[in-house]
Amino acid sequence: MNWDETGPDTDERAADAAAAYDDRLVTGVADGEDTAVEAALRPKDLDEFVGQEKVREQLDLVLKAARARGATADHVLLSGAPGLGKTTLSMVIAAEMNAPIRITSGPAIQHAGDLAAILSSLQEGEVLFLDEIHRMSRPAEEMLYMAMEDFRVDVIVGKGPGATAIPLELPPFTLVGATTRAGLLPPPLRDRFGFTGHMEFYAPAELERVLHRSAGLLDVAIDTAGAAEIAGRSRGTPRIANRLLRRVRDYAQVKADGVIDRDVAAAALQVYEVDARGLDRLDRAVLGALLKLFGGGPVGLSTLAVAVGEERETVEEVAEPFLVREGLLARTPRGRVATPAAWAHLGLVPPQHGAKGQAGLFGA
Repeated sequence: MNWDETGPDTDERAADAAAAYDDRLVTGVADGEDTAVEAALRPKDLDEFVGQEKVREQLDLVLKAARARGATADHVLLSGAPGLGKTTLSMVIAAEMNAPIRITSGPAIQHAGDLAAILSSLQEGEVLFLDEIHRMSRPAEEMLYMAMEDFRVDVIVGKGPGATAIPLELPPFTLVGATTRAGLLPPPLRDRFGFTGHMEFYAPAELERVLHRSAGLLDVAIDTAGAAEIAGRSRGTPRIANRLLRRVRDYAQVKADGVIDRDVAAAALQVYEVDARGLDRLDRAVLGALLKLFGGGPVGLSTLAVAVGEERETVEEVAEPFLVREGLLARTPRGRVATPAAWAHLGLVPPQHGAKGQAGLFGA
């Protein structure tokens, strides 16, 4: 491994890197506008929820069985990339159980007392949605074990030898945890969830259904070809599809007759620098440097980051995951390497490597 391939890989650094580019059109991280618009676009029940067929089918059985027993639903863990609908599905669970929902996140719970305050105020049957559960502090995490299993927490009063543990009974509730990095959850926490669902990236046909539904709610005219064009550039993520839809809507209102067809969608996304495969400026800069400056690699991550003028973490956590998933870039022990698909996508011809050429390079 190259010396510059090593380094810390903490979730906090990944979050900081993503935050630097959370205004990208093709990021799955929600911004302020997304939060406001998604509230109006979210489905209200499982029948309205598009995609994730296996998770929906399994979750439907869990919820129907709980309603038939007159009991609270089992705790649910949802994992998957940002923007795939974990928060939306938690709200659907609450709606299906006819229960209120409380929303918080792991980073907001830094002390066990923070979690105790939330748990002690829950109503019976209430759904507690804990986003980014893998980023919760360890003391709060250990308190959550008992709360999930026994519906009880021990509140510590005082310090040192005089400290006293006061047991506090909790009403039955359903915890819905969401994480983008399930591997960071400790086994004792994972084992306490009765149902675990992994959210997959959406197929283009599923995203087209999402776009037609959203267009109807936003009162936007879009045809089948226009929806297909946007879906193909949405990286398999509904949040990105809805964000691109809003930007294409703006273009259609200003530059066209307000109707989104294939040509209007393609022209709009060209203005916003989102190409046919969903790559934006940063993605193409990384690929361009890898191909044009380093002949397709292998090249170390730090060297590649310097070449594109970005931080190492930004390239690794923001650009690379999608490029790897698309088969445009590979991570190897010697460094980053471009695939034949990357050369084809940028319209470049890969160099011809051979024994004779290598010998001439070193003057042999």
